[in-house]
Amino acid sequence: MDETLEALIEEYKRFPQVSAVSVGGSRCAATADDASDIDLEVFVSAPVPVAERLEIIKKYSSKYEVGGEYFGFGDEFYVDAMKRDADVLYAERERMENIVENVWEKHIPANGYTTCFLFTLKNCFPVYDRDGWLVGIKKRLDTPYPKELKRNVIKRNLMLLKDKPFASYYNQIEKALRRDDFNSVNHRIAAFMASYFDIIFANNEMLHPGEKKLVKYALEHCKILPKDFSENINRLLVFPNPDILDVLDDMVRKLKACIASDA
Repeated sequence: MDETLEALIEEYKRFPQVSAVSVGGSRCAATADDASDIDLEVFVSAPVPVAERLEIIKKYSSKYEVGGEYFGFGDEFYVDAMKRDADVLYAERERMENIVENVWEKHIPANGYTTCFLFTLKNCFPVYDRDGWLVGIKKRLDTPYPKELKRNVIKRNLMLLKDKPFASYYNQIEKALRRDDFNSVNHRIAAFMASYFDIIFANNEMLHPGEKKLVKYALEHCKILPKDFSENINRLLVFPNPDILDVLDDMVRKLKACIASDA
């Protein structure tokens, strides 16, 4: 491990609120490239004050954003010595425990991204674990993908795609197209894709790896994919696109076909 990164981790270990620290993100998902950040998860029992976080970061960075909780509790900064951006996520222990219990053990699905935090927990590399809490959480996830969770994720998100009698994503996109409301079209297509990929990963009994490089990740890791998977996504995401509804129809139909073939 890089010496600067090791020194940075030592800084976080000194906080009494910090139970564990791990390296995560694209490096653990095997999708890292030259533009990838350094991702650290800092698991806490109570908040770490912003002023104390800033004091650490200023030792290593000349460009930083601390306490700007736009995407959750975390800090972003450029590590001068490593010439790379760093993203530090502060994750509350209790919240992580609740996610493991509700999703993995009680099989409660979400509207897309159901198992993202579980992917982070399962695949992160612990570099500090004061009382064994992180190892314990990872052991709870070291079981086969629950069949009931698979069924629940697929059922809920298929309903959202098109099967709901009212206000499915397809229905909302159809109305937005009639109104020439392309901002709404874009917003609902993003939601459609979140549920679409949630179904694909659940059907393959895989944890959802997050927002980035999903097509590439699915092609490399999923054994079961809808027919014309890449082609339909490429067709859908070209704007302006007069074929949006036809593409959505085709995607839902072929997704159901690949689920049925695995039943």
